[in-house]
Amino acid sequence: MEKAIFAGGCFWCMVRPFTELEGIVKVVSGYTGGAEKDASYSAVKSGETGHVEAVEITFNPTKIPYSKLLEIFWTVTDPTDEDGQFTDRGPAYQSIIFTNSNEQRIAAEASRSALIQSGRFEKPVITKIKEAADFYPAEEFHQDFDLKNPFRYSLYYQGSGRKEFKRRYWPKDRTVLKNKLEPMQYFVTQENGTEPPFENAYWDNQEEGIYVDIVSGEPLFSSRDQYDAGCGWPSFTKPITPSMVREEWDVSTKHTRKEIRSRDADSHLGHVFEDGPKPEGLRYCINSAALRFIPKDMLEEEGYGDFLLLFSVRK
Repeated sequence: MEKAIFAGGCFWCMVRPFTELEGIVKVVSGYTGGAEKDASYSAVKSGETGHVEAVEITFNPTKIPYSKLLEIFWTVTDPTDEDGQFTDRGPAYQSIIFTNSNEQRIAAEASRSALIQSGRFEKPVITKIKEAADFYPAEEFHQDFDLKNPFRYSLYYQGSGRKEFKRRYWPKDRTVLKNKLEPMQYFVTQENGTEPPFENAYWDNQEEGIYVDIVSGEPLFSSRDQYDAGCGWPSFTKPITPSMVREEWDVSTKHTRKEIRSRDADSHLGHVFEDGPKPEGLRYCINSAALRFIPKDMLEEEGYGDFLLLFSVRK
């Protein structure tokens, strides 16, 4: 195992970009770079210790190289900001790469040079590269903050300007998808759109089978869990397994709600509400345009034969 240390402003927002990647063992929020032999949140924030907020990433280099971590680092920080990161101002929120070896230093310098030469940013890239110093884990409250406080995290991530900054400077290349998908499919999955109720393919589907992501083909929902919620969109009591979808707080409107996205393709699927059938009481309201339906008798032929097990048990 190896370790990488990155400072990019508020450590709450520096954890999630790395944690879900294969080869990442652990991501710890903490403090580093100061002269003092200990650190606390209040002291670091006030600038008393000279530390910065950072994350320490333990990773398996045979599964994910250090160069890949550097690529991700640039996409979640503003490397042109001298006085902090987004709404967090002051020395404690500098953008710094701390290297643990000569190899990491060489890779970091090469990565920074490539970013400068790309001309992606109008202003100069000022992110520092320093030798790693002692790292002090932050208080438990700050560890995995995005998981323990998802709503507050979503509000902060969007309100700080990070989300818009990434959308502007690191947009996804959707050229292939725009040519592959129908306009409504693209609008829903890539632009977080919503199709018209009752005017979509699966809102009243009665056939047995499973629904997969229209983009990636990853399995999402079973017809066994579909029911008529009267809303005009396909509704489900649950996904095939919880790990197949990802929930995020949607704070784009005044009506706060949980958005549902596919885990691998990151397609927008719909939303989940707490007005569904008991005992769970959940209603996964999903856009047909985000789905492709595979009938039960076609599962084997299309490579989803393992999911026939879903239909072998009496409902």
